[in-house]
Amino acid sequence: MTSATLDKTDVRMGPIIAATSFGFVVTQLDVTIVNVALPRIASDLSVHVAGLQWVVDAYTLPFAVLMLSAGVLGDRFGSRRAYLIGLTIFAAASLACGVAPNVSTLIAARAAQGAAAALLIPSSLALLNHAAAGDHSLRARAVGLWTAGGSVAIAAGPVTAGLLVATMGWRSIFLINLPLCAVGIALTLRSVPATIRTDAVHHLDPLGQFLAIASLTGLTCSVIEFRPLGFSHPLVIAAAAVAIAAGIAFYFAETKSSEPMLPLGLFHRPNFSPAVIFGTIMNLTFYGMIFVLSLYLQQARGYSALGTGLAYLPMMITFIGSNVASGLVASRTGPRLPMILGAIIMLAGFAMLSRLGPATPYVAMLFPFIVIPSGMGFAVPAMTATILSSVDRSRSGTASAVLNAARQTGGAIGVAIFGALVGNTPAQIVSGLGMAALTSVGLILIATLVAWKRIRRIQGREPIDETVGFQME
Repeated sequence: MTSATLDKTDVRMGPIIAATSFGFVVTQLDVTIVNVALPRIASDLSVHVAGLQWVVDAYTLPFAVLMLSAGVLGDRFGSRRAYLIGLTIFAAASLACGVAPNVSTLIAARAAQGAAAALLIPSSLALLNHAAAGDHSLRARAVGLWTAGGSVAIAAGPVTAGLLVATMGWRSIFLINLPLCAVGIALTLRSVPATIRTDAVHHLDPLGQFLAIASLTGLTCSVIEFRPLGFSHPLVIAAAAVAIAAGIAFYFAETKSSEPMLPLGLFHRPNFSPAVIFGTIMNLTFYGMIFVLSLYLQQARGYSALGTGLAYLPMMITFIGSNVASGLVASRTGPRLPMILGAIIMLAGFAMLSRLGPATPYVAMLFPFIVIPSGMGFAVPAMTATILSSVDRSRSGTASAVLNAARQTGGAIGVAIFGALVGNTPAQIVSGLGMAALTSVGLILIATLVAWKRIRRIQGREPIDETVGFQME
């Protein structure tokens, strides 16, 4: 591709990146924005720590388990259509969260948000992949900018939540999604062309979907509830049994299905499995720690919601810069280097978090608050581009769904595990924070080794499968 052609293509990609970024922004904003509001929600709706974990994971669980089916729907019916439907449902669910009269209604509305988010992520990535037309360098830069938008939302979530909770109450953190979704819908209708869809018919896998929901929900329930109820409680034992049995059944069902929800053959492709493992660990450690840190700052250190949001402010700047830098480096060196460097940077930050105490000054928190999002922001775009490079474009929606389902599963498990390490008293929260940080150090070390040993360099423009027929949406 000549320089002139590339410049012209970059200009054409700009509106598409902007439109698809709104979907990523609202889904990622709701991952972090709720954490700062948790103490206020607990006070207003009389919720304990386990209930707060469900408020967070009620969003993440359907986000994770429905994303695989959502990827198939995008591949089958068109990514643009799936993206617009996702934005519409997300707006309606956000309104329901904002007016929820009790915690049960809030949890149900959060689940609806998660289901909509499952549509948004794979379809937005597929739109970028279609627009890049197999050009690795262009796609790496586009994904870097797309990820930057979501990472800004991740970083801005706590700050935005602090301001909104302090001025308009916790319900406003959900109502802010309505204008964002409206802008995203308008930009998509105006700027994103009708997308191609493959003639190869991909069917839904209802048995696999049911077993995936049962397994992940059972696992999360057993981890969240074992602390307040105890290991011997019938609910904890039953949830763990369901998780194991459904997980085993899911594996065998997918091996026998002619149209599996989770195409196991993808894991035999170079770079696919290590990238999925890497992404799962990234989300598990990051989102688990964000949950614990929010409790630490407000309940152990006495920060207000606004003070907590401002404490997270350094994350915003570092996320933006590291995401853009990742796209530039990955387009020249391949994904392996930015993935390794990003993981090492995160490891250093988590090591510093393990030393926080009941009276640690804020200046001592600055280093981990800066380097952890820097490392994640540097690694994630390269990892995402790796997944898209490992499949032909007709399966890009499914492939991106597998990656993001694994990442969201990691996030849900991280909140469940790390939340179970802390209690309701300040001393228990400080102790749990240290254990969670050391656990993160060990997990990030594993992710670093996976990237170093298993990720191969990708170069040039991948061939397009010319045997697949396409038609417009």
